[in-house]
Amino acid sequence: MEKILVVDDDLGIQKQLKWALKGVEVVFAGDRSSAIAQLRRFEPSVVTLDLGLPPDPTNASEGLQALTDILQLAPNTKVVVVTGNDDKENALRAIELGAYDYYQKPIDTDTINLIIQRALHLSALEDENRALSKSSASMGRIIGNSDAILGAARKAEKIAQTDISALLLGESGTGKEVFARSIHECSSRKDKKFVAINCASIPENLLESELFGYEKGAFTGANKTTLGKIELAQGGTLFLDEIGDMPIGLQAKMLRFLQERVIERVGGRQEIPVDVRVVCATHRDLHEMVKQETFREDLFYRVGEISILIPPLRDRDDDIILLAKTFLNQYKEEYSAKVKGFSDDAINAMRAHSWKGNIRELQNKLKSSVVLAEGALITADDLGLFVTEEEADTRVFNLREVREIAETKAIRRAYMQAEQNVSKTAELLGVTRPTLYSLIDKYRLDELKSKN
Repeated sequence: MEKILVVDDDLGIQKQLKWALKGVEVVFAGDRSSAIAQLRRFEPSVVTLDLGLPPDPTNASEGLQALTDILQLAPNTKVVVVTGNDDKENALRAIELGAYDYYQKPIDTDTINLIIQRALHLSALEDENRALSKSSASMGRIIGNSDAILGAARKAEKIAQTDISALLLGESGTGKEVFARSIHECSSRKDKKFVAINCASIPENLLESELFGYEKGAFTGANKTTLGKIELAQGGTLFLDEIGDMPIGLQAKMLRFLQERVIERVGGRQEIPVDVRVVCATHRDLHEMVKQETFREDLFYRVGEISILIPPLRDRDDDIILLAKTFLNQYKEEYSAKVKGFSDDAINAMRAHSWKGNIRELQNKLKSSVVLAEGALITADDLGLFVTEEEADTRVFNLREVREIAETKAIRRAYMQAEQNVSKTAELLGVTRPTLYSLIDKYRLDELKSKN
């Protein structure tokens, strides 16, 4: 049932509206502070707000401040201000501040019901449009419906329309290359090559020639001129995975390429112009590496013109089950398996597991279980996941852990919504910046500190 918050210190008006408003749950507040408390508690779609609130009911200042506070805290709420017959000026002022509509006393139940039903209908339509917009923001290869992943996907979708350098941050196995490929496939370069190189997997003495290529005779064994990854990506996208592992000596040459868009092959003297879009990724704390002088500060700002924080799997709610079903369909076809789904204990175990290896760990678990499962349903035993009764009880009833999980998720979601700005994140959460930093330290959210 929809909730309506009536903010009015007149008990007669409260009683009249309680019986007049049909088909909704009505909650009340008599002043600004209690109105904010009720707003946080019940999250009503519509608020009726008397502008004449205590401590100065003859003046509209308290009511207008309450309106500002409500819209700042819940900007999608439809606020209907209620004024006296001779207070049209303040009613119009309230509309300018963002009120949905105004109504002049005395209360006519039919009219106020009509205004509120219309506000509820509009609120429902807007909620539906936001949900559609939100779900459509996910890009081709990116799978998920959680707020965390959709926020990252929307940011990637915007980045894809430009040639700006992008930095993908996140733990190992979170899907950084999937994001990079999605950015490429949604860009104007999608018909050209996507070339990936892992800076951590190639020995330091070979990485330069892998990236920049080499001329014939540049070193022993260089029997012919060979193009590097950068040239091979001409016109397309170059993905530098684990950029944080790039040797400090090679970083200067990479910086020159990013600034000038020219390269020189190893053993060469000719400058070769290149046109590539660069996407980098790392699980390392580049901000801390800059402090320790193991990563160049100028390169850090060049590769991180825009960054996207990709959430770990444990923070993605029921995306775990959605991804598991997607991989199950993929692997059962690949291995001609007869499994059809998951048992209840498998689903519960997947939801309870911490997934330190993120999506990569989930893929490995699913692949082996599809091959080894003997029944039609994959069990927790097939997945190699076990949740004891004691652990399950702790997850449900340990208030400290429940609070920690909830606060961590709220901080991460606010951080994504605030586009990785700590000050805005604190504002969204309703805490001071020092308090937010204390929570970041408490829950070891080091990746949030690295960007501010």
